[in-house]
Parts: sequence; C-alpha cells; structure tokens
Amino acid sequence: MPEPSLSVQTLDPPEQSRVRSLFMTALRAQDLTVVEGRARVLVLERLSALAGAGPFDVVAEIAVPLSVTVVSDVLGVEPPPYAEFAALSDAIMRSMDGGLEPSLVEPGRIARQQLSDLVESWFQDSPRSGLLSLVRAAEPGPVPLDALYVKNTARVMFQGGYSTMAAAVGNAVHTLLTRPGVLDRFRNRGVRATGVDELVRFDGPVQGTTRTAVQTCRIGAARIASGDRVVALFAAANRDPAAFPDADELVLDRTPNRHLGYGWGPHSCVGTTVAQAGLRALVAALAEHPAHLAAAGEGMRRRTATMRAFDTLPAVLR
Repeated sequence: MPEPSLSVQTLDPPEQSRVRSLFMTALRAQDLTVVEGRARVLVLERLSALAGAGPFDVVAEIAVPLSVTVVSDVLGVEPPPYAEFAALSDAIMRSMDGGLEPSLVEPGRIARQQLSDLVESWFQDSPRSGLLSLVRAAEPGPVPLDALYVKNTARVMFQGGYSTMAAAVGNAVHTLLTRPGVLDRFRNRGVRATGVDELVRFDGPVQGTTRTAVQTCRIGAARIASGDRVVALFAAANRDPAAFPDADELVLDRTPNRHLGYGWGPHSCVGTTVAQAGLRALVAALAEHPAHLAAAGEGMRRRTATMRAFDTLPAVLR
C-alpha cells in the first residue's frame, strides 16, 4: 500500500485504536458550539452577499467555503484557497471509484501526496489552537505512534471531513429546494437537532464502502470466503423499511435514527460531530435569513459511485 494511504482508515483494531483514540480525544476537547456559531455567521454573510444578485451555484458559493472553513476551524489551521483545495479533494474522492475506473487511481495518489505535504507544513508551523495542536502535544504512549499514520490521519480528517460535509450540504439544500415547507420547519430549533440527521439519512453523502473479509463467514444466505470483497451500501440501508418506518419519506423528527450516513463501527467518520455542526449552522442560517431560497435550474450530480454529491446546484435568493 502506498505511504499516502496509510492512516486510521487502513488500520484495524487493536492497532487502529490508539491512533483513533488520539484524534477522538482531541476532537472532544473542541468547543463545537463556538465552531457552529462562527459557521452560521459565515453562511449568513454569504447569503446576504448573494441575495438579489441573481442565480448562483450552491456548491461553489456555500458548500465549499462552509466545509473548508469549518474543518479548518476545528483543526486549528489556516483555510487553504477554496478552489485549489476543492480540486485536490475532488481527485481524491474520484479515486475512491478506482475499482471501476483504474485511470482515477494515480491522480488520487498524487493529490493525496500534495495534501500530505500541506498537512506536514501544519505540523511544522501552525500556531493556532485546535485539534492539531492537541495531537502534536499529546504525550507518546509506551509504544510511540508511527508519525506517518498520525499525519496521514490528520489529512484524512481534513479531506474526509470536507468532502463529506460539502456533499451533505449540496444534498441537503437540494432536498430543501425540492420540498416546499421543509425549510420553514427548521425555524423551530427543536427540529434542527433531529432534522439534520434525517437529511443525511434521506440523501446522504456516502453511498457505500468496500471491505475485505478476513475470515469465511455468512451474511444471510450468502457465503463469504476469506479474502472476498464485500460492498456495503449505506444508502440502501438508510432506506430499509425494516429499520426506518416510512423509509422513503423525510421525517424531520425521526427518533431513533441509527442511519449509516457517516459509516458505522471503528471505521466510521472521525469527524461526524463536526459535519453535524456544519449542517446545523447551514439550516439555521437558511431558516433565519429573510431572503427566499428557490431553485434556478436543474442541478448536476457528479458521476461517482462511492460519494453522492452535486457538481453544480443552481439557486437564487429573492
């Protein structure tokens, strides 16, 4: 496996536990309420700038800057240029479909290395307080953690947090644009707590993932041999009528809501709480802003299998 791919994602317990614990402990120390408040102000400012100015692209004008800013805020680093970072992230995200289109693998590897270089600079010189400052200051355990895994995990958290949130923002706004009255319900603060999770369940950013069986087993009637690759379809599970009553309906007060929008188990998204904070900031700002949000044409989905996201999503604020 190439070095840029070695991270918490490519480790299994128990080896994975120490790396994941390091980042989760640092994440829990962050005040996400403050992060969410700053993100809400950012969205409100962008909405005010866009109101009355004609059609705009939700992805470029809201999803990308919101996601880059929130993840940078949590990590405690200076946000990279939006368009430049979005291009790197796009190459990495598309390489996740390398099993279907091998030509995507090498551009993704190059993009990972470029992003790893950026993360390396953060470890060398990043005076701001945040998650990375706590990771750098953490006392080494009895067995020191491999620095490569730690730095690559920081890259995974930055890129994965950004790409998941940016995709989730586009999908959420599309749901709001195509279902009149739903945004009005988000004016109720109580609805936001459950409603954000329901938006992710209903049209989540991650469609599925591939895992390799380490031993022979069965899933239902299917025999899985050791070494077989299994594709778990999160989006299909999120519409399972046995798990979710009215599975094809958007139920903003759904509880419990054990959706798989951020994965599950030891390989679930490390930045789930960060993504939720960003989405709450988004819906709060959209609900509070006096301008009316409306569609300005058909959105264009990315032709990707692993991630479900928009390339463009035209809207207008009147």
